[in-house]
Amino acid sequence: MSADYEAAIQAAAEEFASAIVAAVRAELAKQSASGAALERLFSIDEAAAALHVARSTLYQLIGAGELRSIKVGRRRLVPASSIAGFTTVSGSGHEDGRRVTDPDRGGRAGGRDGFAAPTA
Repeated sequence: MSADYEAAIQAAAEEFASAIVAAVRAELAKQSASGAALERLFSIDEAAAALHVARSTLYQLIGAGELRSIKVGRRRLVPASSIAGFTTVSGSGHEDGRRVTDPDRGGRAGGRDGFAAPTA
């Protein structure tokens, strides 16, 4: 390649990078001006801990459409609003929003031993 051709490619790449940075800055400024904050995304482990369920149960909830998630590359992430919405709508009967699996739907009722959770 000639030096002029390499310089032209370098200039085009720098111009493209500058355009991307400007577009991202404009989008961030628009979001901050509208008051829309970026939502926190939980990993599968973090979401399972927040909901007090096992990873496999979390994947079942996602698969059943009861909990919203997004894929970023190979990772699956759960938005904070989805976790908050699930704990308020789950009808779990627990004050802290934990879910009790319905035995009629193939799950265990209550704790790990399969017995119903004690009521206070």
